[in-house]
Parts: sequence; C-alpha cells; structure tokens
Amino acid sequence: MTDQHSDPESAATLAVIQRMEAALAANSHDMAAHFHENFRWMGNYGCGTKNGLDAFRRNWQLPIRAAFTERDYKTEQFIVQGEWASCFGHIEATHSGAFMGIAATGKRIKIPYMDFWLVREERIADNWVSVDFPAILAQLGHDVFNGEGWEAFDRGQKTPPKPA
Repeated sequence: MTDQHSDPESAATLAVIQRMEAALAANSHDMAAHFHENFRWMGNYGCGTKNGLDAFRRNWQLPIRAAFTERDYKTEQFIVQGEWASCFGHIEATHSGAFMGIAATGKRIKIPYMDFWLVREERIADNWVSVDFPAILAQLGHDVFNGEGWEAFDRGQKTPPKPA
C-alpha cells in the first residue's frame, strides 16, 4: 500500500471520496457530481444492491435521511491505493422516522459502516458497503439474534461450542 499523500492517483481518489462524504453530510441532492450514472452500490444483507444513481437515491439515500436526521459522519480511517479507497467509521444520528419497521424513537444512535470504493474518471464507479444493521437495531431495542449473539460467550453468560 502506498502513502496516500505521496501518490497522485491515491490523493485524487481520496479527494473524490471526501467531497462525496461532505456532500452527504450537507444533505446535497446533487450526487451525480460524485457517482457515475450507472454505478453499483452493493450492500450487505438488509441494505440491498442499488444499480445506478437513481436507485441509490430512491432506495438508500432518501430512506436513510427519512429514518435518521441530524447525521454527523465520523470516518475513523481511510485506506487508499490508486483508484481504490476504503474506510470505516460511523454516523451519529437521531432516529426520527421508521427504520426496519421500528417507529421513530428520538434516540441518538451510532450507525457503524465500512465502505470500499472504485473511482474512475473522478467519480465513484462501484461502492461495496457494510452497514451494521444488527447494531443499529440493538440500539433501538430489537435484538435480531434473540439473545443468541456470540457476545454472550465474551461475557461468560454462555459456553461456546467446540468442534467434535
């Protein structure tokens, strides 16, 4: 991996991503400046796959904005190499609208995420995303693992199974 500040291609890729993040944080509606029209947004289970900018806005960006307001993006680390970039972080937001069938609670929560981007022609061509929906739902009072999450092993509440 190269130093993102000494490699011109990596620096340009990082600048594209940071401009896009700033636009999201500012509630911009002009995402065409940051994404190719036919880009792919591929999320983990529960997030879905969005083919094209219109699908991304209609089926991800606007529903997230409806469910979570007062969003503050907190990217903790970028890793950049050439036309590829990745990051991890979280969004601090207020649960202001329905999310996964849960009515607005007014709670301030963290939305953990990881992103991997492919940048071409100074815009995002592909975006692989992992948003920690179980963590979000737990903050809203819904345990998707019904008490069977492996954190119970870590807390010593359950004994982890061993191979036969």
